[in-house]
This record gives sequence, C-alpha cells and structure tokens, in this order.
Amino acid sequence: MSLPIHSVLPDLLAALRAQPRAVLVAPPGAGKTTAVAPALLGEPWCAGEILLLSPRRIAARAAAERMAALAGEKVGESFGYATRLDTRRSGKTRVTVMTEGIFVARLQADPELAGVAAVLFDEVHERSLDSDFGLALALDAQTGFRPDLRLVAMSATLDGARFAALMGGAPVIESEGKSFPLDLRYLGRDPAERIEEAVARAVRTALAEAEGGVLAFLPGVAEIERTAEKLAGLPVALHKLHGSLPPAEQRAAIAPEPDGRRKLVLATAIAETSLTLDGIRIVIDSGLARRPRYDRAAGMTRLVTERVSQAAATQRAGRAARQGPGVTYRLWEEAATAGLPRFDPPEILEADLSALVLDCARWGVTDPRALAWLDPPPEAGVKEARVRLDALGALDGGGRVTPHGAAIARLPLPPRLAHMLIAGAARGLGQTAAEVAVLLGERGLGGNDPDLEARLQRWRRERGGKAEAARKLAARWAKLAGAGRESPLPRAGEALGEGLDLHPIAHPIADQPTLTQPSPAGGRGLALAPDAIARCVALAFPDRVARRRDVSGEHWASVGGRGFKLDPTSSLARAEWLAVAETQGMAAGARILAAAPLEAASIEPLFGDRIETRRHARFDPATGAVQPLRERRLGAIALASGADDGADPEAIAAALLDGVRAHGLALLPWGESATALRARAAFAARHGGPPPLDDAMLL
Repeated sequence: MSLPIHSVLPDLLAALRAQPRAVLVAPPGAGKTTAVAPALLGEPWCAGEILLLSPRRIAARAAAERMAALAGEKVGESFGYATRLDTRRSGKTRVTVMTEGIFVARLQADPELAGVAAVLFDEVHERSLDSDFGLALALDAQTGFRPDLRLVAMSATLDGARFAALMGGAPVIESEGKSFPLDLRYLGRDPAERIEEAVARAVRTALAEAEGGVLAFLPGVAEIERTAEKLAGLPVALHKLHGSLPPAEQRAAIAPEPDGRRKLVLATAIAETSLTLDGIRIVIDSGLARRPRYDRAAGMTRLVTERVSQAAATQRAGRAARQGPGVTYRLWEEAATAGLPRFDPPEILEADLSALVLDCARWGVTDPRALAWLDPPPEAGVKEARVRLDALGALDGGGRVTPHGAAIARLPLPPRLAHMLIAGAARGLGQTAAEVAVLLGERGLGGNDPDLEARLQRWRRERGGKAEAARKLAARWAKLAGAGRESPLPRAGEALGEGLDLHPIAHPIADQPTLTQPSPAGGRGLALAPDAIARCVALAFPDRVARRRDVSGEHWASVGGRGFKLDPTSSLARAEWLAVAETQGMAAGARILAAAPLEAASIEPLFGDRIETRRHARFDPATGAVQPLRERRLGAIALASGADDGADPEAIAAALLDGVRAHGLALLPWGESATALRARAAFAARHGGPPPLDDAMLL
C-alpha cells in the first residue's frame, strides 16, 4: 500500500546518512508513524534497535501491532512495544514503540543507550512534558555520549523550523498528506443543553444525513457513559474509547467491524492523533476536552474541562477524511471558531514540574533551564518544585538529588506517590501504599467512587487483563519498596509476566538493594489500622489532609489552607478527617474526587513533627479581659486550643492594646481624675493650647 510518506523516505534516509539529526513534517494520515522505522532498519548505520516514542499507550500498541501485521509477524517479534502495564518484545525485536515516560526512565538508567541506533519522537507537536524532556535529554546524551545516535523529530504541524533550530540546524523533510474532501457543518448548542444530550442529538442527525462510521469527541469518561445510555438501541456497533479501558476494548474500537455493521465510537481526546479508526467518515466534535492543569495558587494539578483549541478542532475534523470524503459536525456556531485559542499551550508551561526537576537533578543538572528546550520551564515553576522536593527530602540544599530522591526518581511514579511508597513501606504499609499508587496512577480501576477504600476493594475483585496487570504491578512495587535483597528491583519497563520471553527495556539494576527496608517492628500496628489507605494518601498529600467543617460533611478545611467540597450523600461525609488524593475545580471549593477516612488518632503519629504549638492572647470585648490561649495547629487547621496558664506578659499587653485600638478607649476603666484631666486638655485645645487627649491622639 502506497502512502504519502513513501515519496520522501529517500530524502530522510539520505539526511540521516549525512548527519545524526533530522525533522520530518507530515500531516495526519501520511503514514509516518508506521512507515519510517521499518525503512530505517536496512540502513548501514542501523545495527541496533530503533525506539519509536508515542504519547499514548493505546497509540504505542496500535503502531507496533500495525507494523508487525505489515511484516507478516506477531507483535513482539521484530516489532514490539513497551508501556507501564503492558510489554511485548523479545530478543529479536528491532523496533520498540514505547511511551515517552518509559523512554526517559530507560535513558536515565543508561545514558549511552547501548544497543540503540535511533530514537524517533512521534507527534512532537503535541508538546507533552515527557516529549519535550525526552528530546532535551536525548540531545544532551547524543552530545556527551553518543554522537552516532540518530534522532528524528516527527511532527504533524508546520512547526518544523523551530525543532530544526533546537536540533542544531537539522534538515527538515516535508511530506504531503492524503487529501480527501471534508464538509464542515455547525450545529451549535444551547448553553442549557447538557453535552451528552447535544452529542446524542448530533449522532442521530449524522446517521440520517451522512454515510460511514461515526466518531464523537466528548470531554471525559462520565460524558461518554451518559451519551452511550442515550444512544442505546441504535442499529450500530457502539464502542467507547478512552485510556481507562482494557486493551481489548480499545482494539475493538479501532479495528473494522467483523460483521460489517456501521460503527459509532464515543471517545475522549485520546483519538485526536496517532490513531486511524477504520471506517470513520463522520466526526462529531463537542468542542470540549478535559485536561490536567496545574493550579499554582493551590499547588495542585486538577482536571479542567475547557474549550478545545483551533489546532485540536482541526485535528478532530480531519479524522473524518482519513480514508475518504467525510463530514464533521461541530457543536458550536461557526463564528465562535475564531474565538478559540489557536493552539494548546505546551505542557511544560503549565505543569507541576516536580518530576522534571527531580529527573534533571538525577541527570546531574541542578538548573533544568541549562538543557536545550523549545520552551524552557518557567522559573517560578522550577522554584516551586524545588520547595516541594525539599519537603519530601528528595533534594539537598544545593539542588542535588539525595539518596531518598534517587529512590523516588527510580520509581515510574510522580514524586509524591513514589515518596508515599517508600515512606509507607518503612511504616509497614508497603502493600497498601503500592495498591494506592497504582489506583491513583491508573484511571478506571475500581470505578469512580470518591471513597478510595471502596474503590480498592472493588479493584481487588475485578477480573480482566488490566485489573490483573495492575495487581501484578502493585505486587512488584510492594516488593521493590519493602522486601529484602532477595527481591530484585524491576527493570524499567519490564513486562508483567504476559506473553513472550521478554528482553529487558533498561539495564538491570537487580544487584542494588531495595529502596528501603521494613521497619524493625514490622509496622504491625500501622499495617493493621483501619485507616491504612488514608495514612498512605496522607504521606503523599499531607497538605490535602482535611477536617469536616459542618454537620452535613459538604465543606472541608485542609492543612494547606484550601477549602474542599464533598457530596453530602457520600459515605465519606460522615468522617471527621479525610486524606484527599484528587480534587476537581479551581482554587477554593474544589470538589473531592478521591479520598479516604483518616482516624483522628493517626494525626499525631503521622504529623507529629509538623504540629506547632502557638501561644497568643486574645482580647474579649464582652468582658474587657485578655484571654491567654495555647493552640496546637497542623498547618491551617487548629487541632486544639485552651487557656494558657503560662502566658507571656508582653503578649497579654499587645492583645490589650489591639483590643483598645479596635474598640476604643471607652473599654478602659477611666477614673475621675483621668476623666477630669482629659476634659481640661480638651478645654485648653479649644482655646489655642496643646492638642487634646482624645481617642485619636492617645491611640
């Protein structure tokens, strides 16, 4: 099968023979993802493995399976893939498609990338944090260790010149894409109409007006489920497509229908790029997407529903014309398109940079801005990340990685969760911490109940490949964090026991000790506590430990000073304390998405070193007296307060002065002589004497 990319492959091969860097610009549908890597295998410089980086796990699997099918092989032979939960590769694998995070872990483990001939960065225009960071590290490694390593940046948009400049003037090879007619139709949407109702209405319209399969973009899983309910019974093969689904269901959404029925796919933004869905001729675009956004004021990454950019809307519309003429229905007015942001901002400008700063320190770079970036990380974000990592004990005063920080960085987890795993194991909570880490890192496990205890119990009972793979991963992490030397560390990207006899993704590190040893007493008291899950969450997110503020359980105050909201009908609403893992919404009043009830008795053992005793005095205007108080606080939450028998006299005097300033001198017990003195002073002032002794002068 001839693809547009085939016409420029000779130019790319010639460029890589002459120099080790190149930029390939090819629009969606040109075939770059599956055609470039196989074409490089026959080159004289390509004696090793080719790594093809993909922004998503589903895209990595699909690309490897497609290349293997074209070669007449099973996936895992010449063409394999590696993701966090699923790996298919063997000793004969020549091309490995891997997610960008797996690549960063492999490069950290082996900066020379021994045995690797080339690294291809697919979909670099998406500007994910891992993609930008992986490219920065690869350029640094190429300069310092591997001048023969080939690096290719592949983009679907016309931004090749920026990447070429970043890569030292690398040549830019441009490919044409497939060109099929595309009909854009604007349906609009009443703001009062729920998004699932609007999409369901558009689906019925599209099925009646146009031919072919339908791909509908919705912001998230909840909207997909509600839309599916409204469309139940239609004479189509209905599929859902999002990152929480098992691989088999994702494959079914992509593949042709075996019985030839018309296909309807309800998808998140995961289907915008990298994937070709067979038979799709119609796209319905809600115009919305749900993306993680770091709220710097709150110090949290939140899921935010927002309008798509013009670039994303164009990508979505193009899905309808990948295999033939298509039509796209947009649920907004045509004039509103100009008001959409032109592009999605690079993730590095908005993300929590904790993992990036830690990985840079592990690489030996204390200032991340010293690496080569298209957009350097914001200085404010870097400073915040250092403060957060200092609190975890991951960096020393000079910004260098500590042994604990190195242990955190070796785990394929965000720093908070990695710290939880290590610190939890030291308290005898290794298995629970590992399960919580997987539960928070993998969407869809155990459902969406805000109660993490209920979600964990449900996941433990779930069947299916994804649930089982996640349980195996939790078991491996538990051993990694808390077992003795007889339990080797897993290799970065190593398989979970499925399928082929797998070749390691990164260099083995099994000769090193585990990250931590069990506590001498085995931590039995903590391990058997009913709030073990909450203890683990509190280790990861101490600033999100929250106390109920009202009887209904709707309003909560957090240690970090932020207010949270909870559905009063939730089983969590009866708890006095919660350890909160996830929230949705900005600033004050963020909605709790995942939490676990924390026993009040656990506060002291967990946060004893953070609890402060504050002594102060307060003026009571009702009695005219000063009340000396002693208060114990955990961050913004007062744990207890009472009378202070040993109050500081200076604090009492200061409180009295504050009270008088606030409520006036009338609060003081003025005697007759003092009152007469003030009257004489007032009389003198009226007749040209010194200023009166009134409240304004005395205060």
